Amino acid sequence: MSAGSPKRKSVFQGNVRMCMTWSGDTFFFIVVHIYDMSKRGRESGLHRKSILQFLGMLYLVCLILKAGSGREAEEADGAITAGVEKPKIAITFDDGPHPVWTPKLLEGLKEREVLATFFLIGSNIDGNETVVKEMYENGHIVGNHTFHHVEMTKLSDEKATEEIRMTNEKISAITGEPVSFMRPPFGAWQKGLEKEMQVLPVNWSVDTLDWTTKNADEIVNKVVTEVKENDIILMHDCYESSVNAALRIVDILKESGYEFVTVEELILP
Repeated sequence: MSAGSPKRKSVFQGNVRMCMTWSGDTFFFIVVHIYDMSKRGRESGLHRKSILQFLGMLYLVCLILKAGSGREAEEADGAITAGVEKPKIAITFDDGPHPVWTPKLLEGLKEREVLATFFLIGSNIDGNETVVKEMYENGHIVGNHTFHHVEMTKLSDEKATEEIRMTNEKISAITGEPVSFMRPPFGAWQKGLEKEMQVLPVNWSVDTLDWTTKNADEIVNKVVTEVKENDIILMHDCYESSVNAALRIVDILKESGYEFVTVEELILP
């Protein structure tokens, strides 16, 4: 039978597959198989040296194939790990835009490829239109935080709707899109306004209290020790300490495996 015959090729492939899976047992099988060949070889005039050389080459093939299969297993395991969905959180910023600290924050978020949600005070938009435009063009959600930062539950229905409407108009004039999300100051919301004004109120689950401490280390420590999956973090982009803390928080939590998303992605199906 010639070395290139279909039958010989099939036997060789079968041995290779066993080498990759059961290297110890398979090598023993090969030794026995070659031993039989050596007996036939002596009868047919084959030299012992040639048989031993063939045996050594087969053993090396087994080792190479086993190493290759191990790498494939590691790669497959890595693919599974990489495919696991990361826990998501949203970081939000109130009271902007600020002419100095908001642009610094936007630059830092862009470098880190992180999206956030900004809730703007309408009266702060005048003179900062380019900041709002950059915010929108970078992919962040631009939301409403009333025009004068007032507690909605202390207003008449007419005044409350005016606070929302005026801010929405300022934002939409820059983005060209309607405003869909609202952060009521102090978390105080008048029920029913969401239907009338077509905005979704968004509160928070982790309050950094960054407006009281102004200490970046304290802010960072509070967030990284409290945060969990699906949390909404409340911060402010009008303080230098808050902006510095926010970028450190992003670095730490990304390293811990969290993915930052907008509130739209976090709360809407």
